[in-house]
Amino acid sequence: MNRPVALILAILAGASPAAAGEATEAVRRFYEPVEGGEWLPEHRDRFTEPAVAIFEKNDKLSNNGEELGCLDFALSIDAQDYDQETVDRTLGFSEVVTGDQAEVTATFEHFPDQQEEPSAIVWNLRRIDGAWKVADIASPERGWRLSEFDCE
Repeated sequence: MNRPVALILAILAGASPAAAGEATEAVRRFYEPVEGGEWLPEHRDRFTEPAVAIFEKNDKLSNNGEELGCLDFALSIDAQDYDQETVDRTLGFSEVVTGDQAEVTATFEHFPDQQEEPSAIVWNLRRIDGAWKVADIASPERGWRLSEFDCE
């Protein structure tokens, strides 16, 4: 291949839309239909501090699942009620990775007739031993951050 053709191909490859990265794929799993919530013990391996500490405090408040703790909604959706088909249809992601830190923003609508702007959830991740783990989750729209929940 001659140099001008190789240069053009390299430029085109760099100009193509970025594919979803590994950090986005780690977050995308939370938007698949799940029974319960992100804070359940079977999902803990997907998290790191400070999220894990909040989940452990929530566990103590929930009295072994008999009562609600400080977390009583789907963090990934920022709601208790939503239409899964609408979330699936409107779900989009953006990702910014800086070394072993990543911020993934998920945007979506809750219901087919939603009149307001799509909702956004910001996921902060850390790469630990080669795997992306969620450190924090936030809703800029509603002003909450998981690491700031009062689960005492």
